[in-house]
Amino acid sequence: MILTAHSLRAKTPSNGANAPSGIAASHRHRTLQVLFIHRDADVVDACVQELEKSQFAVSADVVLTLAQCASRLHSETYDAIVAEYPSPNWKSSQSLQLLRQTVEDTPLIFVTASLKAKYIEALAAHGVFDCVESTHVVQLPMVVRRVLNERELRAELQQAEKALRNSQSLYRALVENPSYGICSCDAEEKFIDVNQALSAMLGYESKEELLAANLTSEFVLDLDRQLPFRARDGQESHPIEPVEIEWKRKNGTTLKVRISGRAIFNENGLFSGFEIIAVDITEQRALEDHLRRLALSDSLTGLANHRRLFEVLHAEICRTKRTNREFSLILLDLDGLKRINDQRGHLAGNKALCRLSQILTDCCRFIDTAARQGGDEFALVLPETGAAAAALVAQRVCDLLAADSQEPTLSVSVGVASYPRDADAIGTLLYAADRALYSMKSKKLRLVRTDHSPGLPSEEPNMESQEVRSEHQLE
Repeated sequence: MILTAHSLRAKTPSNGANAPSGIAASHRHRTLQVLFIHRDADVVDACVQELEKSQFAVSADVVLTLAQCASRLHSETYDAIVAEYPSPNWKSSQSLQLLRQTVEDTPLIFVTASLKAKYIEALAAHGVFDCVESTHVVQLPMVVRRVLNERELRAELQQAEKALRNSQSLYRALVENPSYGICSCDAEEKFIDVNQALSAMLGYESKEELLAANLTSEFVLDLDRQLPFRARDGQESHPIEPVEIEWKRKNGTTLKVRISGRAIFNENGLFSGFEIIAVDITEQRALEDHLRRLALSDSLTGLANHRRLFEVLHAEICRTKRTNREFSLILLDLDGLKRINDQRGHLAGNKALCRLSQILTDCCRFIDTAARQGGDEFALVLPETGAAAAALVAQRVCDLLAADSQEPTLSVSVGVASYPRDADAIGTLLYAADRALYSMKSKKLRLVRTDHSPGLPSEEPNMESQEVRSEHQLE
């Protein structure tokens, strides 16, 4: 069916039977704005239906050309753009580049007839967020959730950076305020004078106690070796550029401080000491470290997220090219998560995901990376590990899950692929492991079917079979 430009307005039912777990709930009460650049009405309708099944309230506009797309973007704001590929409108790299420039910062998702490795690499190079096969649009809601999650994360990081800039501006404005640690030292780095703020910062009850400790060498700042100052050039004063260093408190704990000030010379041009202003930035640096970890970790399980997984895979491929040592990727899919959510509630489903993530962490070496790709999909990256050793790790995960006494009983389907034996890029490595995983899942389902007598079908295997056919038709 050839499509003409039109608009769709679909409203999600308030209580869908196929409600997804976790992240989707946070987007349930807002309308998802999607712009389709596609000629096939059946594909567009299938995409909208899958989004509705995942409890998205969808507002969809459909255009056919890049000019119509640009016109829409002038008047509307969209959460994502879903485009047909290949399309007569953008076959060349120049047309893809023009498309990327037109949509600007809006995430671009391609619906393609085939996820060939060469397509994946070429499209990723042109800033395409992700690709979905036209025969497997059931995967589109997961991609859209990743789009929304990354947008929310960027907004949080921008707010944190704004707060940090405000904090830095406040520091510059109040640099002379006595609440900042201030001290003067002689040429031997002994305190001549300190203020109460510095004493409290270092854990001393009074400045007299700090001065006494410094004079008896119980407390040494070691400023001359830590500050970027070496010259003895006879200047009246020599500025010290701000620098971050670590000091020890009275109780032995470490704090991070940013210090600035100047080196002082006497009337004969001889170095006579320092004047220092210190700011305690321990909490600020801890917050920044926390935000960095949040940006690369899954909020539910604490494992690495999808973005961090791709960073690790890229780093391991580069290392393999340098050292000629292979590494392996294990993909894992938690069996029956939808059934657990439906029968026991989403809290039980979240606990099941956390149980699996803990076992993955227990099976990891310090050089390994455990990640949650999203939903019930997990991954293990095993540096300097061949396929045989990776298969043993996968078996250990399965055995630990089987030995877990908590309810409900959990199991996983796994797929193993090694680089460079099974693939030559990130996309093909993931594809190889994915095929192995769903080959295992299909065998499990065939075994379940054969365990039930004809005429007495089990509702539970049928539900699982339906879930796999609808969500993971990769074979």
